[in-house]
Amino acid sequence: MLPKPVVFILRGLAWGVGLLLVLIAGAWTFGALWFDVPPPFGRPAAWCYLLGALAALIFLRSKKLACAAVLGSALLVVLWWFTLQPSNDRDWEPDVALQPWAEVNSNLVTLHNVRNSEYHTGKEVQPHWETRTVNLSDLTGIDVALNYWGSSWMAHPIVSFQFRNAAPLAFSIEIRREKGETYSALGGLYRHYELMYIVADERDVIRVRTNYRKGEEVYLYRTSISPAEARERFLEYISSMNDLRSHPRWYNALTANCTTAIRSQRSITARTPWDLRILLNGRLDELFFQRGLLFNDGLSFSELRRLALINKAAQAADQSPDFSQLIREGRPGFGGR
Repeated sequence: MLPKPVVFILRGLAWGVGLLLVLIAGAWTFGALWFDVPPPFGRPAAWCYLLGALAALIFLRSKKLACAAVLGSALLVVLWWFTLQPSNDRDWEPDVALQPWAEVNSNLVTLHNVRNSEYHTGKEVQPHWETRTVNLSDLTGIDVALNYWGSSWMAHPIVSFQFRNAAPLAFSIEIRREKGETYSALGGLYRHYELMYIVADERDVIRVRTNYRKGEEVYLYRTSISPAEARERFLEYISSMNDLRSHPRWYNALTANCTTAIRSQRSITARTPWDLRILLNGRLDELFFQRGLLFNDGLSFSELRRLALINKAAQAADQSPDFSQLIREGRPGFGGR
């Protein structure tokens, strides 16, 4: 027999852990109903669940029964939640209306639905889609842009492939928004958004962030990745992009976001070692610098980062057909490969 004080403490811990599980289950279930039940029913369903759970915990005399009721109802929502399937057939916003795909014929890659839109504001867009063909033997390397819009801990990476005889092709992994939908960090934890690979001209996918959206900053770096490695990464993007066309996937803010999706598109044995900065991706440039992946012209990281900010250069270049060249002029690492 255990002493009574020990039994009391163990029972207290058990109840504490149980209550924590109930709170976590309740919070998750509220979010699942709020974000994933189609409007206009989602929010009423979430509030009804929350009020019912609170009523059970407060008014049921048996707290074990109350906790079981909350956890049981959460389990039912989980079972429903796993039946939700992503789709490519929805009423999409114009800037994500068409899904890119590519045909590979030896060294020639033809990309369809390359976005090269014009913007009037950060939200008003005149969609324009192109077909481009590139030669893998002309691929010289990879540049990386990091887009910040709020916290310095979070960023959006844009990977831009550079070609000898063609304009850069930029890939941006994003949510695919339905009409009227906006991004929610909490919604990104649920089955609320489909994942989309956007392939675009830099004048589109970078310029909209530097020239039209307010309060956003973009830092541009040249990587030290070799042409051979760049071709491997390019084909990984093409493979993942084509797969999404026939097998849509859910976006997830933790497991399938703009950064983790880049890592997971590689084979498990070829993936870069895990680092917390892959998730807190506002420090990706620091991680790349420490791993020797950025051309830096002998500069410290802080100085390299200061010179990598391209907003003013992008705003000056604006409509110029030499936009991609002008945003790189005079920056460390861009003297040539």
